[in-house]
Amino acid sequence: MGRARTIARRSFLIGSAVLAGGAAFGAWQLGRTPQNPLRPDRGATSLNPWLIIGDTGTTIVVPRAEMGQGVTTTLAAMLAEELEVGLEQISVIHGPPAKAYFNSALLAGRDFRDSGKAPGSGWSDALTAAIPKVMSLQVTGGSTSSIDGYYKMRLAGAMAREALLAAAADRLGVAATSLAARSGQIVSADGTALDYATLARAATGFLPATAPALKPRAQWRLLGKSQPRIDQVPKATGTATFGMDVRAEGMAFASLRMNPRLGAPMLGFDATEAAAMDGVMKVVDMGHGVAVIARNTWLAMQAVNAIEVDWGDAPYPSDTKGIFDKIAAAFEAGANFDGRDEGAPDAALAGDPTGDPTGNLTEAEYRAPYLAHATMEVMNATARFTGDALEVWAPNQSPVQAQRDAAKAVGLKPGQVTLHTTLLGGGFGRRANVVFAPYAAIVAKALPGVVVQTTWSREEDMRHDFYRPGAIARMRGRLEAGRLVALEAKMAAPSIMAQMVSAQVGLPLSPPDRTLTEGAHDQPYAIDNVRVQGYAADVAVPVGFWRSVGNSQNAFFWESFIDEMAVAAGADPLQFRIDLIRPEHAVSAQVLETLREISDWTGQTPDGVGRGVAFTYSFGSPVAEAIELVEEDGLIRMREMWISADLGVILDPRNIEAQLTGGAVFGLSAAIHGEITFAGGEVEQENFPDYEVVRMQNVPRFTVALAEDNRRLGGVGEVGTPPAAP
Repeated sequence: MGRARTIARRSFLIGSAVLAGGAAFGAWQLGRTPQNPLRPDRGATSLNPWLIIGDTGTTIVVPRAEMGQGVTTTLAAMLAEELEVGLEQISVIHGPPAKAYFNSALLAGRDFRDSGKAPGSGWSDALTAAIPKVMSLQVTGGSTSSIDGYYKMRLAGAMAREALLAAAADRLGVAATSLAARSGQIVSADGTALDYATLARAATGFLPATAPALKPRAQWRLLGKSQPRIDQVPKATGTATFGMDVRAEGMAFASLRMNPRLGAPMLGFDATEAAAMDGVMKVVDMGHGVAVIARNTWLAMQAVNAIEVDWGDAPYPSDTKGIFDKIAAAFEAGANFDGRDEGAPDAALAGDPTGDPTGNLTEAEYRAPYLAHATMEVMNATARFTGDALEVWAPNQSPVQAQRDAAKAVGLKPGQVTLHTTLLGGGFGRRANVVFAPYAAIVAKALPGVVVQTTWSREEDMRHDFYRPGAIARMRGRLEAGRLVALEAKMAAPSIMAQMVSAQVGLPLSPPDRTLTEGAHDQPYAIDNVRVQGYAADVAVPVGFWRSVGNSQNAFFWESFIDEMAVAAGADPLQFRIDLIRPEHAVSAQVLETLREISDWTGQTPDGVGRGVAFTYSFGSPVAEAIELVEEDGLIRMREMWISADLGVILDPRNIEAQLTGGAVFGLSAAIHGEITFAGGEVEQENFPDYEVVRMQNVPRFTVALAEDNRRLGGVGEVGTPPAAP
């Protein structure tokens, strides 16, 4: 068997066995083994797709977008842990778009019922990982980066370490078991030390044929401890490169305008005034919009706003009321997704068979608005088109998709496009939809050979988002003797999956969409009679993945109704939840018990002080939050907030706390301020003055408690958001 094939098979170990600890191999035959996409410079060697060792040092490839969540540090620490190097000894790059970097956890179910199951057991894990592999879903999202990397990155480091040990043993003529890997060197019993760089090339011939054992947690040096962020110094000193920081000699700058009536065509435009402005280089007809290339971004924005444009009408109702009327109409059609159906909810909700006078029926309807992502860095991308090639620099969450879409936009094949993923000035799911990359490619094609940076204005960014869908929930519940015995939840919203799939295949499709009910159907509440259904509304306003996706609105609906049922029962809302959850999922109940302890919850508050509590199991992690509000000088202030979470494995405590509190602030912003409204078919909000977020002076004090009782590693980046609003 030739060397190339041998290496491919050994690379296969990382791409298959790593899924949650070794899922069945059979599903992986659905696609060819991804090859190592790295082509190191002279003097450097790549031992696998995640590692380059060279004369200038060790480089770890972290193929997930860094957007402030600390993924660069945590995933690098996973590999460094097994490679036996310190974080101060390595550099980190994002790496190219490539099949090798598929996200094996992207489609994996993380239901609370699976939390006691051994990671990687059964065919379902392998099958749900095979789909991202076949589709090359190199995506940062769904709170999956650590879950996907937990075995993959550690195994990459372990395989490289074993290969280096074997190469050193061969060179020294000793047994590999007599050697140790330590701080970037292989050290022998007599003190001889060989740097990794001197062994790397030879080590390619000693890659292990079977997966080596990973270090037990008791031997971890980096994981499980708070690490200094790899990106903190460049960010603090202003030397980090975000999308808008890309610079090249002789570059030009552009901005664009698209139809404010989303999805409607551009009927025509008059750019006479803009073209005459000093410093304007070119006006570009993009088909669906118009762009201006100029000597600087500000001039490009001024010029493009001077263009008179004739826009077509919106393909959806012109105002917010009309849009929500269409969402409500979805209840008249059949359910798109049946999330949960247990017991006999119709009979249980129809009456009180026991005749108990305390039994009663509670009904409620809730509405949640459309929401923007409002990332601090607006959408942007930089591109250079040279006829037979395209180079793109873009802050994105989906590199393979960005490469494909940019190539298609200018008539090239994906292999003709080089894509560089920069740091992201916020993502929250917005940059998983990569329209900014093909738009930049179209603009750059108008000025061949020149690097052109296309930057959206804040107004274009706010008014051309892929929004969190507006949604309506209709809830019914019945108590018997103070106990919740029946609950029906119906949620209606535009389907994210329908829009995404239809855009990819070019046909109007409406596949079952679990995001319509996630945050409700998957909660560990022991209710004898329960039904949760999702209804897909036919509304053409663009929607997309927003931090915590369907959990964001559905947790608000579900937990608000649980509160109403607790009030109807005359029960303490925290104890009411514990009593319902403990029979179904002990780990989640303990999360609530811990919240009681850290917040000194008694169920009683003095005058002028109010407290609320909420719980959500999302992305494999149970999270409970409590908040305290106080009335001061006629105003209500958020004074303190407590978060209790069980992540299964605490990889970096300080970073996890930052993600949980950041997610909570994101949720509080949505609850207090967030709303996208429509008039005349156009989004009314344009900038932060009319789309406010919680500011530093309004943020409550946080106390966070972390646990590791969940058997499976859970997500972190989004799980703090859902409980914040209710």
